[in-house]
Amino acid sequence: MKFALCTVALVASASAFSTAPIATSRTSSLQMSVKDDLANVGKAALAGAVAFGMAVAPAQAITKQELNQLSYLQVKGTGLANRCPEVVGEDTITPKTGQKIVDMCIEPKAWAVEEEIGKAGKTEKKFVTSKVMTRQTYTLDGIEGNLENSGNIVFKEKEGIDYAATTVQLPGGERVPYLFTVKDLVAKGNGGSFKPGFQMGGEFSTPSYRTGLFLDPKGRGGTTGYDMAVALPGLQSGEEGDAELFKENNKTFDVTTGRIEMEVNKVNAEESEIGGVFVSSQLGDTDMGSKVPKKILTKGIFYGRID
Repeated sequence: MKFALCTVALVASASAFSTAPIATSRTSSLQMSVKDDLANVGKAALAGAVAFGMAVAPAQAITKQELNQLSYLQVKGTGLANRCPEVVGEDTITPKTGQKIVDMCIEPKAWAVEEEIGKAGKTEKKFVTSKVMTRQTYTLDGIEGNLENSGNIVFKEKEGIDYAATTVQLPGGERVPYLFTVKDLVAKGNGGSFKPGFQMGGEFSTPSYRTGLFLDPKGRGGTTGYDMAVALPGLQSGEEGDAELFKENNKTFDVTTGRIEMEVNKVNAEESEIGGVFVSSQLGDTDMGSKVPKKILTKGIFYGRID
């Protein structure tokens, strides 16, 4: 009943995604604190995902074994390469310290961007459902990391295709780019066994959407390119210098912090597979320091194999 109520509230109003304002700092990097947000939002979103069937295998679900039997030409152009395998079973797996999660796949299914909504002369921040504009290349795959189990499972991400440049579009047409990632994730679980209902979550690092070699339309970059906009010398001289264009002229490689919460709902002990749903919150692109990033909420499914 609690899950159903959470889900109705989640779908009926975007206020279910409401979070505290972002606190940003223009030092060497931006830092984001989303722990409190996900403490309130994550459980409700996970409950909504489970209750509405995000965790239930779709009609055309495909398992890892079935996917491995397909040739390149059978996968090409079908979108299967952007999908995570489904897991069948509700078993229990108790990993030991030193084992790994391999072939981990994280597939987003829904996106929401925090916006300021005006109503009755007041503005408040709410998450607005958005549409993904990136083609079938936004799923993370091949991720692996070590497991520790001293009563509570801890997963530490090490390597894999653990980032994907993604763009979502708000209802008004504004597009928000962000680097969907779980780099350096340290996820702590609430138990010592993978079984339906097991939850784990933690923080990860989000690198800059663009690297230092990127040049903007004025030829300015972080490690190369011009120091200022060559076509606008009048705005970058005099007593104030380039104060008006300081952020645009001085590019930064911003590394922010995101958080992900995961819940296991399918376990296949025979194949050592786990699957479930996730909710991730992170900051979007800062345009190399010149823009205030938007907070993005991503929901979807994940898959992993215990090795």
